[in-house]
Amino acid sequence: MATEYLGIDIGGTNVKMGIVEAETGKLSNFYSHDTASWRKSGHFVERLGDAIAIQLLENKNVQKVGIGVPGLITRDRSTLIEITAIPEINGITIIPDLKERFPNHDFFLENDANAAALGEYYFGEGDIPEDYIMITLGTGIGGAAIIDKQVFKGGGGNAMEPGHIPSKHGKVLERNIGKNELLELANSMRKGYTGKTQLPDDGTISTTGLVAAAGEGDELAQKIFDEVGEMLGSGLVAMIRILDITTILIGGGLSASFDYIMPAVDKQLEYWLTPYYIKTLNIKKATLGNDAGLLGAASLCF
Repeated sequence: MATEYLGIDIGGTNVKMGIVEAETGKLSNFYSHDTASWRKSGHFVERLGDAIAIQLLENKNVQKVGIGVPGLITRDRSTLIEITAIPEINGITIIPDLKERFPNHDFFLENDANAAALGEYYFGEGDIPEDYIMITLGTGIGGAAIIDKQVFKGGGGNAMEPGHIPSKHGKVLERNIGKNELLELANSMRKGYTGKTQLPDDGTISTTGLVAAAGEGDELAQKIFDEVGEMLGSGLVAMIRILDITTILIGGGLSASFDYIMPAVDKQLEYWLTPYYIKTLNIKKATLGNDAGLLGAASLCF
């Protein structure tokens, strides 16, 4: 019988869970619950436990459960410290609490970006080495480093927060190139632009519109992505130099713009890095898409 794990992806909007086949990454028994109603109940972890109980009842051969959370956790991976999207669960000893309720099962906790990064190793398409960096581009900018197939935790347990490194304009990186900031940048660059462009000038540029325009060779759209790529590239140079890791995966909702961001990223890397790094440099798109959180959580069970 195939080995199966229960993967749980706790998000600010939804809590998703499903049974993942260890060998293939095949997902079944998918369940999604609105996070807000569990928050309002004041018993978030108990409601989570109820949902887990149903999954374990229906899938009796599952022994291990992996959980990804959006925020900071203790170095021993037992307790939630700062979960910005769900502050009422800060300080909860989630793993001991679940273990008490399900004494015959093993539980594993990790930051969601770290989990998603690990998931790419076990379930992603194509081969990746045992050391790589993953950056997720979305509303915020997340990141992880996997070293020897293990999450790099850093000193206190919460290493690799690339969204919070200093960037241009006296702001951290994600306040420059997060989704909302990208659209602000696009709309402000559109205002002063006199060339030919298909982007609207009434402040309504969307990320899909931006990607579509760049795909059709729109000069302004490419200029906007160049600006983003330059800032992201500078951040990547710092990470590559500090960690000496040259395989980088780019994931998250904004990774659809990968092809348009890369020219400016490459320019930064070529300018700042020496041949030692350039010769093994490999930057590619992450492959798990929307399932990254769930499959990543399940990969904690290996």
